Amino acid sequence: WRPPPAASLQPPDVFATGSWDNEDNRISLWSAGDLGNVGLNGEYHGEPHLLCDIQHNGDVMDMQFLDQERIVVASSTGTVTIFRHHQNNQTLSANLRWEKAHHHVDQDTSCGGAACTGVVCNNPEIVTVGEDGRINLFRADQKDAVRTIDNADSSTLHAVTFLRTTEILTVNSIGQLKIWDLRQQRNEPSQIFSLAGDRVPLHCVDRHPNQQHIVATGGQDGMLSIWDIRQGTMPVSLLNAHEAEMWEVHFHPSNPDHLFTCSEDGSLWHWDASTNVSEKPSFLHQGGRSTTYLSHSTINQSVVSAWLSNDPTKDRMEITNLIPNQTLSVNSLDVLGSCLVYGTDAEAIYVNRQLFA
Repeated sequence: WRPPPAASLQPPDVFATGSWDNEDNRISLWSAGDLGNVGLNGEYHGEPHLLCDIQHNGDVMDMQFLDQERIVVASSTGTVTIFRHHQNNQTLSANLRWEKAHHHVDQDTSCGGAACTGVVCNNPEIVTVGEDGRINLFRADQKDAVRTIDNADSSTLHAVTFLRTTEILTVNSIGQLKIWDLRQQRNEPSQIFSLAGDRVPLHCVDRHPNQQHIVATGGQDGMLSIWDIRQGTMPVSLLNAHEAEMWEVHFHPSNPDHLFTCSEDGSLWHWDASTNVSEKPSFLHQGGRSTTYLSHSTINQSVVSAWLSNDPTKDRMEITNLIPNQTLSVNSLDVLGSCLVYGTDAEAIYVNRQLFA
């Protein structure tokens, strides 16, 4: 979703998509259209409307809005590009490009590019990670990288998130989380966490929007792991989730007791850890919902997060599969306000604008 203007109360309207595995991959911007036709189950029946698109070299591996006009895109060629959306005439143009920001042997060889697997923005800063185990720190107004940690990892880095403005967290293909302090000149992580003994590749990570010590990760085995990076080096909880790889995990940005995950198995789960689950009307408990007993402490919700408490008898977590008749992989999702957008291997994009209806 394009981030709304600071004071806006409108639901998000514009979202961006990137394609992969096509001869001609594209970055596209869509308007979700009006909310005129909402079906009985809250499905939205309007058609998203294509505003503009532009050709992209390589598969789109990851993308994020830098601000309201610019999108940072990670390519399988190793290149990172900032595209600008010109709203006056609805066009997209390449604004700044870092060629082969990720590369295997030598930046100059024709085929040396290594896929850029993840990008995260905190305007004007952009951090990218890749298959080459490299971390780059760019600024949107500078042609050269501000900082590159060349051999940050001996395995593929799959995803990255900001913990705070000077700290990032990466996940890799041998089940490790690493914290990097960008103020330090040394090229070693300040902390390493790992899934005990499993070395299961981790594909995605997200940080709790209000409590920066809480992090969620998902990986090859479909498990959802919740970590408290203040303590220990192991996850606080491991939750059985999907039957196959988890491709994306997102805390809801303004309602972080809600979490969303999607998977190769064709499912997209909404995890609700809010304390008032038990007070919800009973009709919520019918049809295809599994209720897993997890935990809450009611002492002070703002201090003790629903995700960290450890008395499973007190409360429960409700999990809803938002795609009941799943078939093909759900590759990506984003959530903002009451709106969810996701893309699947069926080459289809879905918009749900009634998440909490």
